[in-house]
Amino acid sequence: MEVELFDLRLNLAGVGIGGFAFLIIMAGRYSCIAGEYYFSKKLWLGFLAVGVLALTLSLLLKNFYLSAMLSILGFTYLWGIPEIIQQEERVKKGWFPANPRKVNRR
Repeated sequence: MEVELFDLRLNLAGVGIGGFAFLIIMAGRYSCIAGEYYFSKKLWLGFLAVGVLALTLSLLLKNFYLSAMLSILGFTYLWGIPEIIQQEERVKKGWFPANPRKVNRR
């Protein structure tokens, strides 16, 4: 993805992939917080499945950009596994609210 601006050739691919990484990391962080709130730390198995699937697909794709984006997605979800487990501890410390419906079921 090249664009010409004032006699300069600009490669926008890196900026696009960086923007995608920013959005995915932000969404992954929110997924950890909301996932623990609604489903408990057992959601880490789903994070593992999404991470492994995304990384596997990134290895199989020939398109560089899609492969890079899936790789970022996969590693974000793999990074989220310890985060979702630690989120339960953060809730116990009172740093994040506990789901009252989940507490009543225990």
